[in-house]
Amino acid sequence: MPKSIGLRLIVLHYHFRPGGIRRVIELATPWLARAAGRGVNAVVLAGGEAPDAGWLAHFRAQLAPVPVTLFLESAFGYASEQRLNATRLARRVRAALNALLADAESDRCLIWAHNLGLGRNLLLTRELVRVSAARGLRLVAHHHDWWFDNRWARWAEIRRLGFRQFHAAARLIFPAANNVCHVAINRADTLALQRLLPGRAHWLPNLIERRAAPVTGPRPLTQAWLRRTLDGADAPVWLLPCRFLRRKNVAEAILLTRWLRPAAWLVTTGGPSSADEQGYFARLQAAAASQRWQVRLGVLSSREPGQPAVTELLAASEVVLLTSIREGFGLPYLEAAAARRPLIARALPNIAPDLAHFGFRLPQAYADVIVDPCLFGWEAERQRQTQQFQRWRRRLPAGCRRWAGEPVLLAGGRQPRPVPFSRLTLDAQLEVLAHPADESWERCAPLNPFLAVWKKRAAAGRLRTTPWPRSADRWLSGPAFARRFHRLVRAGSAAAPAKPVGLAALESFTREWLATEHQFPLLWT
Repeated sequence: MPKSIGLRLIVLHYHFRPGGIRRVIELATPWLARAAGRGVNAVVLAGGEAPDAGWLAHFRAQLAPVPVTLFLESAFGYASEQRLNATRLARRVRAALNALLADAESDRCLIWAHNLGLGRNLLLTRELVRVSAARGLRLVAHHHDWWFDNRWARWAEIRRLGFRQFHAAARLIFPAANNVCHVAINRADTLALQRLLPGRAHWLPNLIERRAAPVTGPRPLTQAWLRRTLDGADAPVWLLPCRFLRRKNVAEAILLTRWLRPAAWLVTTGGPSSADEQGYFARLQAAAASQRWQVRLGVLSSREPGQPAVTELLAASEVVLLTSIREGFGLPYLEAAAARRPLIARALPNIAPDLAHFGFRLPQAYADVIVDPCLFGWEAERQRQTQQFQRWRRRLPAGCRRWAGEPVLLAGGRQPRPVPFSRLTLDAQLEVLAHPADESWERCAPLNPFLAVWKKRAAAGRLRTTPWPRSADRWLSGPAFARRFHRLVRAGSAAAPAKPVGLAALESFTREWLATEHQFPLLWT
């Protein structure tokens, strides 16, 4: 990073809705501002819609005296939420970027763009790369998710924007331009990126806010708010801190709570953040209401005055859960440890090695919850998965269809057998949940012997917390994030001349996400 006075940091994202990416922006930007040479004299939040006023006021207070301005252009948002055709949208994006970067100087401006790899607006990605290269501006492409990681519904959307060939669209999110460096948030993605873009891809773990003396007990106001939210119940809370997404596998959190702590309420924080997830939310909400489960979904989604912060809910919870089938980084693993709350979580194969590298040991981590096939209609589920998988496969780019691995339930033949709960459709998951909890527990406990141990510990209040290792601060603190960020920007600008992404490497990268181990019916629709 050149030590120039008055660096302008442009933080670009499709939106600033609550979620993991906004949290990273909120935590990291003050550290980046303090660490950047002689200082950042301006921060610009550029996106398709404004953040809520409370968050923006807090963000500005954290950056003071550095001014924070907004640059809002609806064309920067999700393409699926645009009313313009591709030609007019591209023209509007280009004009907005030229306005945003009109007075940008190459050594005094840095663009920090988030989640271009999600493919929610490839016209924005294309124009951003073009305009930044033409003006000689450094661009950090910070990848949190990939559109080809079980988000193939994006393909039809991408084609509507005019990107008809898969390889052309995929190459677009991996520009090898000399002014661009790529960042991934876990090592698995970083290694894959480095095969695609040698010398231009880097690992940057997310940071976390960790207080020296964390709040370890519920505050009276938070307790009172929870009692009102739970219809007056003074009951233990098991918390799933997340936006409401299908990949969060929320039904599994409901199942575990009902099995392990029948007296507890399962509470989730965020609501659905896009129309794509609204149907999933509505079905679980309706099932919880009709069957009177002790569940409250999306308790912070209304953003009403007086709501507690997520950190306060963590402190007030008895247990934190993380049942996701996919995560890019998995902040709840760390948030639970920082709050000194017991965590029950899936050990995701792309995340667990990084957590171990940081020094974390998760005492209640599991690979899968296995369920007895008598708890759902096996043949109906086979037919459902066959139809949905074929329909999903037909939506893939033609050249990728042959790489799609057969789903776990279909791969084992027609005979009913125990299967992971996460490998069921939502229909089958709801069938399992419709059984009385003690009945489904009796059927499934022998298949998951670790759960019997956790059930006894939960009843006695002895579930274990995850100690915060001293080594983790070297990776996850604000100063560590800022050092690595500025180091990779320097490394990116000093890299050898770029070469186009190789077709074979690109195919290898994509093929990994279509293998059987990544096939989850929840993500097909």
